[in-house]
Amino acid sequence: MIYFSLNKKAPHSTFKDAVIKGLAPDKGLYFPEQVDPLPATFFNNIDSLSYSEIAFQAINQFVSPDIPEDVLKDIIEDTLCFDFPVVELGKNMSTLELFHGPTMAFKDVGARFMARCLGHFNATNTNEVTVLVATSGDTGGAVANGFLGVKGVNVVILYPSGKVSDIQEKQLTTLGQNIKALEVDGVFDDCQDMVKRAFLDEDLTSKMQLTSANSINVARWLPQMFYFIFAYKQLHNTHNEIVFSIPSGNFGNICAGMMAQQLGLPINHFVASNNANNVVTEYLKTETYNPKPSVQTISNAMDVGNPSNFIRIQEIYNNNFSKLKENLSSYSFTDDQTKTALEEIYNTYNYIADPHGAVGYLGCKSHLKKHPNSHCVFLETAHPTKFLDVVEDIIKTKVVLPPQIKAVMDKEKVATKISNYDDLKAFLLK
Repeated sequence: MIYFSLNKKAPHSTFKDAVIKGLAPDKGLYFPEQVDPLPATFFNNIDSLSYSEIAFQAINQFVSPDIPEDVLKDIIEDTLCFDFPVVELGKNMSTLELFHGPTMAFKDVGARFMARCLGHFNATNTNEVTVLVATSGDTGGAVANGFLGVKGVNVVILYPSGKVSDIQEKQLTTLGQNIKALEVDGVFDDCQDMVKRAFLDEDLTSKMQLTSANSINVARWLPQMFYFIFAYKQLHNTHNEIVFSIPSGNFGNICAGMMAQQLGLPINHFVASNNANNVVTEYLKTETYNPKPSVQTISNAMDVGNPSNFIRIQEIYNNNFSKLKENLSSYSFTDDQTKTALEEIYNTYNYIADPHGAVGYLGCKSHLKKHPNSHCVFLETAHPTKFLDVVEDIIKTKVVLPPQIKAVMDKEKVATKISNYDDLKAFLLK
């Protein structure tokens, strides 16, 4: 597969080079030059395929020839070491649970896949790669766990001080080894801006190989196609008109779903469910894209004021606003609405959601008002215990801690505080 920069001012790239570089030299995100739909027989016979077989067919064209098929199959087996159950909450609504991995967040899939790709590329490479990543919550923990101990890879994670949950912070600051955490005096957008600036700083790039494990990286982004196809396998025999409501921050997840649709996945529609950070919701109303500073909410992983992956979504639809609106709706919800939704989900369905899933649930409800014959699936992107203070206060019930969370609760946080880009640069050069 050949990749090109969405800024159209950089040379084309292989999958391997796109993964290692993260961003193209012209600051653009990499995008595959073509997408070949899977044969109809793939979807007709999906019930007979394992998750690993599905994932292999979905991703193979995007990584070939840089990763041989036998290596790719091993990477997929190692990545998909947990389940992706769909839980039906009613006739017209289900939730897709994406929190059964080691850090209990949907990003475990992309982080584990990318780490194993880099491990393969570095197997005979004596040069070290530094993975530089900004997190608004769950990315940090997933990347830290996925890359822990990977040969030739150092990981530096930037996170906004006081704006991630205690458990999220523990997951990205307690592992040690090749994982370093930087606590930033600012918001997620500040962290993301620093990462992007570092990629363009020749003082750094002349001395070290930098790449990113945010969803801007193709190896982190594309594997998220898998679980949309997994959900379809579980639902297609009983529901015809399947719609996904995705809690959306940097828009990598929903963009991956749209790529699965490009492969032929028969999905009717997508709903981008936003919290108060509603740039895309407003764009679909006005056709004016107006990034703005992020706002802190209880669904913190979605606190993004300028979603990086939206440019990929525009590319999928050839920048045709009308075509995009046919396939994408977006709604924005306040913290108060999110809290009410958490209580409603628990009282109505005896189901404990996290704040991000609650926003997705509200997106489903909004869509079903207009399209009552749809079956809407909201993504439960993180385990509720990662947001204990919020969830337990609302549902008035103790949430049982799973083993993955218990394992980090008593570990000591190790993080370096920084305030600006100069601090980051000094840390990296040191």
